[in-house]
Amino acid sequence: HDTFLAITTISFDIAVLELFLPLLVGARVALLPEGMSSDGTQIAQQLLQTRATIMQATPATWRLLLRTGWQGNPQLLILCGGEALTQDLAAQLLPRGRGLWNLYGPTETTIWSTSHHITSATEASCIGRPLAHTTAYVLDDQAQQVASGEVGELYIGGRGVARGYLNRPNLTAEYFLPDVFSSEAGSRLYRTGDQVRFLLDRTLEF
Repeated sequence: HDTFLAITTISFDIAVLELFLPLLVGARVALLPEGMSSDGTQIAQQLLQTRATIMQATPATWRLLLRTGWQGNPQLLILCGGEALTQDLAAQLLPRGRGLWNLYGPTETTIWSTSHHITSATEASCIGRPLAHTTAYVLDDQAQQVASGEVGELYIGGRGVARGYLNRPNLTAEYFLPDVFSSEAGSRLYRTGDQVRFLLDRTLEF
């Protein structure tokens, strides 16, 4: 019964989720007309006209929408990703929808890798736990796992990890490494370069 308002250009990886996820579960996709993605007023109008119940956007786009005076929709599920979610933005978005999710994932790991249901603005830096068929490790400079609470670099493994960079073997070798923590032959990790830590409940904090 959902309607997903797809606002992302198809050259950006998260458009894959916008187009195919709703259709895979029998929901409806509403396409934002070309040229409207940078116009907060037009996005607000499309949210109203399409009766959208889900929209995915970057923090920059959500801010664009808020600057128009958009008051939200109690039926709208708000998905936020692509950039770091700040506390002030989370505080503005929380009362404007039926739920706020912070999504994290580099293109190299195929769209989103972790997610977190934000219930308080103080959780804005939490990127959550790995999605299905995804693993996450926080490693030190020696590629060893650090204890919960300690900051390290995030490495992502699982089925979403890309093969590498096209025609760039050196760069591929630098960022796509064998997954020494997996028993599955040929499994690899992507080195994100992002600094994170595991909280006591094993939630990742960016």
